[in-house]
Amino acid sequence: MTSQDYGTVLAATVPAPSIEYSTLSPMLIVFGAAVIGVLVEAFAPRRYRYGTQVLLGLAGTATALAAVILLAGTSETAVSGAVAIDGVTLLLQGTILVVSILGLLLIAERGTERTAAPRSGPGTWSLAAATIGRGVDAFTAQAAAVPGSADEAAANRAGAVTTEVFPLTMLAIGGLLLFPASNDLLTMFVALEVLSLPLYLLCGLARRNRLLSQEAALKYFLLGAFSSAFFLYGVALLYGQAGTVELNGIAEAITANPSNAMLALLGTAMLAVGLLFKIGAVPFQSWVPDVYQGAPTPITAFMAAATKIAAVGALLRVLQVAVPGLRDDWRPILAAVAIATMVAGAVMAITQTDIKRMLAYSSVAHAGFILTGLSAADDASVAAVLFYLVAYGLSTIGAFAAVSLVRGVDGGEATGLSQWAGLGRTSPLLASLFALFLLSFAGLPLTSGFVAKFAVFGAAAGADAIYLVIVGVICSAIAAFFYIRVIVLMFFTDPPADAPRVITPVLTSIVVAGTSAATLVLGILPQPLLDLAERASTFTR
Repeated sequence: MTSQDYGTVLAATVPAPSIEYSTLSPMLIVFGAAVIGVLVEAFAPRRYRYGTQVLLGLAGTATALAAVILLAGTSETAVSGAVAIDGVTLLLQGTILVVSILGLLLIAERGTERTAAPRSGPGTWSLAAATIGRGVDAFTAQAAAVPGSADEAAANRAGAVTTEVFPLTMLAIGGLLLFPASNDLLTMFVALEVLSLPLYLLCGLARRNRLLSQEAALKYFLLGAFSSAFFLYGVALLYGQAGTVELNGIAEAITANPSNAMLALLGTAMLAVGLLFKIGAVPFQSWVPDVYQGAPTPITAFMAAATKIAAVGALLRVLQVAVPGLRDDWRPILAAVAIATMVAGAVMAITQTDIKRMLAYSSVAHAGFILTGLSAADDASVAAVLFYLVAYGLSTIGAFAAVSLVRGVDGGEATGLSQWAGLGRTSPLLASLFALFLLSFAGLPLTSGFVAKFAVFGAAAGADAIYLVIVGVICSAIAAFFYIRVIVLMFFTDPPADAPRVITPVLTSIVVAGTSAATLVLGILPQPLLDLAERASTFTR
């Protein structure tokens, strides 16, 4: 028999690994757009890059969202079982893509501020004053330049635009889509790194407060590297227990030998460190306020919404698919983490004097509310968590978008709480919309936040975790205090002499208007999304 005959027999007896391109289409589209974006940065003339990157990013995410909708009802695995496409995956991917489209609109904002220019003479305007602007651009003109250097000043004068943020963001979105869909631990780790590395870079690209932004990026990178190491250690321990990194295989190994699952318990704990870090849960939340404050606000908005959604989805899949046999062991620990996270987030938010840091600790508290739902560990809790992630993601990106519209006298964002005094009198529309987001975070009726909290508290109560509901209600009351404090500051306090101004760039205004409308609609008519979340709360096993 010749070597060609051997090849023919081998091809007939050993099937090639199947790759179901249709089920992977949302991720392939986003990664493809990211690769094309890199090529645009490498070869396209500079004057064409911005428009091309914006169009490419929005078209790629919109097409991926259409692909997710077309895959509705799919329940199967792909790439030899490494990726699971099911109801939970598709709903989370759809939510991530919607949030990503809104985030890209914020990142793409390059409008010019309309500032009152001083007159240089009777009836005339000075050219320098008339060209004041570009303050809406949140990103540094030249990332490689030392802050305050002559190179940075020259790049600002030349009107340079950092278009590299678009392919980096698309790479992060691709990782975010893969993270909750991962059906084995190695694929999950690859997705974790793919989504994290671009975010580390993006956090350090703020146009103003460059040093604070770079400090935030460094903190996020160093702590993220530690959490990744813990995640890998957990993968090794679970492999030692089960002899496989597939989630279904791990579950079968634990079920077959439940009395000897110490390695699985330790591995799950190590794995949870990496995932809880991305969620921003106590005691792994120390990076959240610093990074949210230092990063460019569009990146903060995108990261606060999309990263939490993907990380919760990945943790949900690990707990429900890989280690349901250890439910009695991990439920009390997860409940303790939820209580600590709710309390720490609510209490620390009271002491903040910066609006972005306050929203950061608010995000920590919301992580605790989400973990309250996860602690119930049943089908009802899965649907409740899915609804919560949709409501939280939309309100969060809208709140940070509103923050980016309030500018101080120097043209930078006015993030000090004292600067927001009297905003309801100088800009009642924006103040009202921001108040709506705060009331939603507090969980007041007729907002999406109320329905979301009611759902997760109901799931916890149904799982006999009444103590979690009691703590959650108390922490919600504490949170309502600092939310209402901001509302009182905006509407019932006189504005200072150097009151900030409100700018109205088109893309950011669209994001604020759209997310505020969604916050109201999901609070008044939540049932369609609740029904969708209930139908989607299934895993491919």
